[in-house]
Amino acid sequence: MASTGCSSLTTDPQTIDARGLKCPLPVLKMEKRLASLPPGASLVVLATDPMAKVDIPLFCKQNGHDCTVTTEDDAMRFVILKG
Repeated sequence: MASTGCSSLTTDPQTIDARGLKCPLPVLKMEKRLASLPPGASLVVLATDPMAKVDIPLFCKQNGHDCTVTTEDDAMRFVILKG
């Protein structure tokens, strides 16, 4: 991607590595980071806690964010687009 000299905050997602953390820490870390991001920003969360598969999409749905989940190696990869 070519650099335009502008901030890439909304095009390059930030990442939270929550692998190894248990509920509710992945959601709490995600919630705190999302609060500091502008609408339209992307955030990636990596998590291994099985409850994250339920908790993160539910939080996103309740708060108007888009969320997609894939499996990456030993972790789930959530891509959240702040609404």
